[in-house]
Amino acid sequence: MKDRGQKERRKKKAPRRMTFIVVPHGRRDEGTRSFEVSYRRLRATGALVLLLVLTWIGMAGSWLWVGSQAARVPGLEGEVTRMEEELAQVGQLGLALRQLEGQYHRMREMLGANRPADPGSIWLPAIGELPLPEPMSDEAAADSVPNAWPLTQRGFVTREHLGVIPGQHPGIDIAVAEGSYVRAAGIGVVIEAGEDDVYGRFVRIKHPEGYESVYGHASELFVVPTDEVERHQVIALSGNTGTSTAPHLHFEIWQDGHAIDPRQIVATP
Repeated sequence: MKDRGQKERRKKKAPRRMTFIVVPHGRRDEGTRSFEVSYRRLRATGALVLLLVLTWIGMAGSWLWVGSQAARVPGLEGEVTRMEEELAQVGQLGLALRQLEGQYHRMREMLGANRPADPGSIWLPAIGELPLPEPMSDEAAADSVPNAWPLTQRGFVTREHLGVIPGQHPGIDIAVAEGSYVRAAGIGVVIEAGEDDVYGRFVRIKHPEGYESVYGHASELFVVPTDEVERHQVIALSGNTGTSTAPHLHFEIWQDGHAIDPRQIVATP
């Protein structure tokens, strides 16, 4: 009984196996062949095969990703070239802007834009500016034409009168340092003194005989509507307000509702 029990226990402990039988086709003289493989070895072989398959799939995925990235290289190179060209253009624009800024500062220095106005001497021209004319005679005072130069400085005209065509420039622009004295071109009454988007701070004066004069882009006004002004009276300080790119005086002369060229009646100093 003991021997039989021990044999049964050994049978239970023996590893399970799978038998493969190979039968040759068409050759009856050869017998069949059989192979036994344990389940443990079969599982190990299956795990190895699965690992190899997963490794191959991973490598194939990596190759596909590398291939897709390599296909993008020509496009990226073109993008880099385009960005380099744009960067070069930006550098050229920056250089041009610096040159323009230098020219602007030189012009301001030439015009004396950095010299502050002296409110205490507002009725007198600064040193180096044009002197006020001699007092007019009674006969000259009777002349109602607003023909006085509207500044105590000479300045220079940067834009001419183009008012013959509707909507064009109705006056002249006179480049002058900011804070320069703006004078009335003749006797009259202030009918407007305020500010808008185009002229900035401006003054409009009504003169006798249907004349009107306009002074735009001022930095400060010294008159209000209904004020009576004399010829050569300082009415404002020049500036850069409204639609303006640099300090200057915009000066208009109107006659009977039509803009005329100020140079027709105003003598340039």
